[in-house]
Amino acid sequence: MINFIICEDESILCDKYKHEIDKFMMQYDIDYKCHIYKGYTESWKEYAQKEDGFKIYILDIKTENGSGLDAARLIREEYDDWVSMIIIITAYSQYKYDALGKRLMLVDFINKLDNCSENLHKALSICMKNYDKRPKTLRYVYKNIAYNIALGQINYIEKELDMKRCIIKTTSDEFYIPGSLNNVMKKLDNRFIKCSRSTIVNTERIESYNIKTNVITFKDKETLDAVSRDKRKEVINHVRGIC
Repeated sequence: MINFIICEDESILCDKYKHEIDKFMMQYDIDYKCHIYKGYTESWKEYAQKEDGFKIYILDIKTENGSGLDAARLIREEYDDWVSMIIIITAYSQYKYDALGKRLMLVDFINKLDNCSENLHKALSICMKNYDKRPKTLRYVYKNIAYNIALGQINYIEKELDMKRCIIKTTSDEFYIPGSLNNVMKKLDNRFIKCSRSTIVNTERIESYNIKTNVITFKDKETLDAVSRDKRKEVINHVRGIC
C-alpha cells in the first residue's frame, strides 16, 4: 500500500494534486490512498508518526498551520523517518536553496507556477523507483517483541479462528501478528494475494497448484488446502505467470 499525504491549504490545488496522482498511478497495479490535510495540524502529526506502508509526502511550504520545511524536519529528525519520500510544492521558489541546505533528503522542490503537473509526475517516478527497491520485510510489534520478517520467506498467512491475530507461516517457523487479515494485507506487496477470505498466499513461493485436489504446494513442499472457489482462477493465473 502506498500512502500519499497531501498538505495544501488551497482546496483547488489539493484536488489538482490528487487528480495528478490518480492519473499517474493508473500505470501501476498497486493499492494506494490519498490523505488530505489543510495544514500541519495535530492530526497530520499523528499520522506522520504512524507506520502505515510506504509514504509519499507532498508538502506546501506555507500554510496557516505551519511550514512544510518544518514538517519535513519533523519527519526526518523528530520522527526518525528517512524512508518516506518528501516532495515540496510551492510558489515561493526563493526557499529552494534553503530547503536543500537543510539536508532533508527531498525528492524534489517544485514550483507551482512552472510545469507543476509534469514535474510532479517526474518526482513521483523517482518515488516509485524507491518503492520498488524498498526493504522487503514485514515489520510489526506483538507482545512487546519487535519482528522483522523477510517477505520472501513467507509461504502464507491465515486468520486465526476467533482470535484478533493472524498466523504467519514461513519456510522455517510460524509467527503471530496482531490485527485483521485485511490490515496485514496492507503491509505486503504485489506477490501476495488472497486465496480465500481467511488466507493470504505468497505467489512467488508456490511450486504448483493441483486444480483437481485444490492443493497448493510450496517450494519447501509444505501444502495448503485453502483456495476458495471464486479465487481458483486467480491462483491458476499467478502460477502460470499471466498476472
